[in-house]
Amino acid sequence: MLNPATGSANPAASLSALWAYLQPALDHIVKSAANDPNGKAPAIDVGFYSGIHSACYNYFTAQSEAANATIRMPDTSITSGTDIYEQLDKYFADATRELLLGAPHDDTTLIHYIVPCFNRYTAGAQSVNRLLSYVNRHYVKRAVDEDKGWLRLNDILESVAKTITVNDTREEISKRLREKRLDELRKWGYEEGGSADLLAAAEACAEAASPLDRVVPVVSLAHRRFRTEVFEPLLAVPKIKGTSKAKHKIPKAGSGSAPPGPKGRLARAVKDLFESQEVDMEERIRLATDLARALRIVGVRGDHPLRKKLDKFVASSARCG
Repeated sequence: MLNPATGSANPAASLSALWAYLQPALDHIVKSAANDPNGKAPAIDVGFYSGIHSACYNYFTAQSEAANATIRMPDTSITSGTDIYEQLDKYFADATRELLLGAPHDDTTLIHYIVPCFNRYTAGAQSVNRLLSYVNRHYVKRAVDEDKGWLRLNDILESVAKTITVNDTREEISKRLREKRLDELRKWGYEEGGSADLLAAAEACAEAASPLDRVVPVVSLAHRRFRTEVFEPLLAVPKIKGTSKAKHKIPKAGSGSAPPGPKGRLARAVKDLFESQEVDMEERIRLATDLARALRIVGVRGDHPLRKKLDKFVASSARCG
């Protein structure tokens, strides 16, 4: 994609000007068709790429200078970067809702739609993350340093406080805080002493799993929205209408177990995939593996029933293979 002509307009002059400059690049990277066999997102012109870097730098610099020039000297971490970050979050929310709206109504073809959709989307998200690296360096890093990230001090103080005594030194308390953070990362596949890549991957999953009010890097922001706007609606279990006592009745002894409850669309689609006679085993394994990976990346926790089912199927297939 070539650098669009901006004339005499300054992209860093305001949020609306910066966004008008950024959005065509984001649409090209995230939404346009990608024909690369390796799954890479479509590229933009080098001049456009460097222009976006410069515009972001100038915008953040201008915001910080304006904030520091005020009489009250407000906290620049609040004013500098929050607006563009929130605009990005809205962009990813809208983009993922569009993907959900495009999903087929037939459960048997849902996974065949979701898997390539996610692969294309995550390639775009990673590309945007590199493009907007200055947002991560200037805004996200500062917010994390100010305890606004995926894991906050209040999240861990309650559990750590139960084991702290008046005789504990600051070093001992810090050690327990690190151990609590490690406990959280273990839920995403990291073990102490693991590689830097494994640590980064686990933290990215934890970031995507965080609530919407937590500040996370751009790529995790994108993945979190795929979870909230695509996977969570598809995982949602439909409510049973009516309040008949029959559905609450405990089955009598010898009558067999209670019938299974309703399942979300994605759970039904996985069941259809596993039982399908029209999809060969190799394709089933590929789709299940990719779907399990996608659920993990966007922050669906490992104890979720569907993740456990997929992980068990993938592990069993690997042993048989």
